[in-house]
Amino acid sequence: MTKNTRWVYGTDHDDPAPYALQPGHTYVELVGGPLDGQLLDVTALTPDERADGALLIAPRSAYGPGGRADYEPHPGCPDRWDWSGDVPW
Repeated sequence: MTKNTRWVYGTDHDDPAPYALQPGHTYVELVGGPLDGQLLDVTALTPDERADGALLIAPRSAYGPGGRADYEPHPGCPDRWDWSGDVPW
């Protein structure tokens, strides 16, 4: 098994295992924007929720810490979500 070298979104900066993937979980890769390269655990999302994408807290968004980065599923590639811009919170 190859070691994951991408940060899992939502892990703390001092987490001893920020790259640890949980067995049985489903992850999507965040592409572009302030969270580029991170993985997002979408296990608990319904198919409809996954289709909507997510507004994720981004420490380096265009609106500063606490701003949100809008990520949406990439057409035809369910394991990749593309950044579509930042929004204020």
